Amino acid sequence: MSSKRNLVFGSDHAGLALKGVLKARAEELGFTLVDLGTHDSASTDYPDWAHQVAARVAAGDEWGVLVCGTGIGVCITANRHPGVRAALCGDVFSAKMTRAHNDANVLCLGARVVGEGLALEIFDAFLAAEFEGGRHQRRIDKIDIGAS
Repeated sequence: MSSKRNLVFGSDHAGLALKGVLKARAEELGFTLVDLGTHDSASTDYPDWAHQVAARVAAGDEWGVLVCGTGIGVCITANRHPGVRAALCGDVFSAKMTRAHNDANVLCLGARVVGEGLALEIFDAFLAAEFEGGRHQRRIDKIDIGAS
């Protein structure tokens, strides 16, 4: 299990229920949680929550978890923040590899795309995987445009 123990959650209305399931699993695993919202089913805009989570991840020693209908919108939004490597995962292998090779720090999920059971498996794989470093670090260093 990862050495990072702080998770910051965000979702729009479409991701609210799945976010609750993931938060419960994170609590079972002993993570410290922050839920930035949304907190009810009223229609809301996914960028509002993705920007808040990404800003926290970029500023500190936290990972983010974002959920919207497809996961696409929150992923695109989060990746606009320097230092954030958000990954949209729809399978367990991708969740493991995005941590191992990309050192992803934000997991994005689509509540209308993956079911609860698969989402939990993806979440567990993301949290359990460790970054391998080495040649992968060199590649990560090249991600930000303008980086040396």
